[in-house]
Amino acid sequence: MSRILLINTNIVKAPYPVPPLGLCLLAERLATRREVRVFDGTFAGNDGLVEAVRSFAPDYVGLGIRNIDDMNLAAPSEYLDDIERLFVRPLRDATRATVILGGSGFSLFAEPLLRRFQVEWGVVGEADAALPALLDRLDAGQDADDLAGVVRLQHDTVVFGASVCSAGVLDVPFSRIERWIDFTPYRRLGAYPVQTRRGCAHGCTYCTYPAVEGRAYRLRPVQAIVDEIEDIGKRLPGATIEFVDSTFNDPPGHAESICAEIVRRGLKLRLRTMGINPGGITDELFTLMKAAGFAQIDCTPDSASPRVIRAMGKNFAPEALTRAAGLIARHRMPTTWFFLFGGPDEDLETVRETFAFIDQYVRPEDLVLMGAGLRVYPRTGLHRRALREGIVRPDDPLVVPAFYVSPAVGRERMLAILREAARTRPNCLPPGESTPDARMLKEAVEMRVREGLDEPMFVTLLRLRRAWPRFAGIGGPAPIA
Repeated sequence: MSRILLINTNIVKAPYPVPPLGLCLLAERLATRREVRVFDGTFAGNDGLVEAVRSFAPDYVGLGIRNIDDMNLAAPSEYLDDIERLFVRPLRDATRATVILGGSGFSLFAEPLLRRFQVEWGVVGEADAALPALLDRLDAGQDADDLAGVVRLQHDTVVFGASVCSAGVLDVPFSRIERWIDFTPYRRLGAYPVQTRRGCAHGCTYCTYPAVEGRAYRLRPVQAIVDEIEDIGKRLPGATIEFVDSTFNDPPGHAESICAEIVRRGLKLRLRTMGINPGGITDELFTLMKAAGFAQIDCTPDSASPRVIRAMGKNFAPEALTRAAGLIARHRMPTTWFFLFGGPDEDLETVRETFAFIDQYVRPEDLVLMGAGLRVYPRTGLHRRALREGIVRPDDPLVVPAFYVSPAVGRERMLAILREAARTRPNCLPPGESTPDARMLKEAVEMRVREGLDEPMFVTLLRLRRAWPRFAGIGGPAPIA
């Protein structure tokens, strides 16, 4: 029986640490036929890596690469140097095991990363079927170049196997994350991740989800989802559970069915979700979500300007966004809003339109995260536009982050506008400010303990932020100039 060590190379913990769901799902799947261990670098870095390799003596090492940079125009951080220093080089010295690259970050930049790290094998997209099939071929000493989702660096040439075209029902095991890694620090700072579906049928011009997961929705059966949630509640009582789908409420009806089943079983849970699509928010959805135990959501319109919404390829009209904001307020659903400024067709007027929406419709107790510019990824609609406008070169692999910022605004002006907007709006955070000040975080923790608060942490932090001296005496938001 062959052995495989799966390594989480993601050491980023801001704004909160992300448990390696994908690696743990793979571990569960592989463990039926192989010996599997997971090394988690999020909190440990590479401490103990060499010892783990030598004691386990794996035949294969799977390196999961989640992100290659932080997409922050103001002060970008790139991660590949750290991945090479902390993981790739020590592995070369410690083992002769076959190394296989994978993960969402690798999938977008497979060829340049195979070349940079001089690794022979990689898996792009979902590894659920591709990695077990690759290991079977390698165990048998057989060729694997034809396998769907498999890429190979051979004699300085990168060979791509057949394209992956997954369809049908999403069948994944329970991840049982705490079986594979120490979940304690994640539980203290974050949440337990669960997937309800994969794929995205929308055409947002900058988005990479369709490239990684495909454009066809594959829904996980509602019974299986709620079975796992119920199991998590028994294993880790009181843990916050987060649905990590790109958009939780797509396609219509799936989220509602999940919530209805949670309510039917009478489960007492604390839930949150990223990626609520404004175009799919209904009164029925929020009624069910509140009854199921949702404590907070993320809402991701990216813009409130009709012109920019169209240019970004969003699937909703401004009227739907206004209606969504009204429902969020009516149901008092704690919400983090995400807006991206400086995208295609952005100018000062469209920036004003978005801030007019924020000032009128976003509740002061809700958080607004403001991004400047859009990170350009290969083979997206934004990439094609950036090529037409000469913002990126045709031969640029885009491993070093390139950003699209509308020429009508410009990088420095865009950043200055957002910094000034954040200065006069306590609930708006400027680009790059996703981690709270250490003093404020300490005070927030003490306040939550002292007052027995059960609200989302960002609500407590916003309350403290509004009381900071820099916001004292501000009569209202400054106009966008």
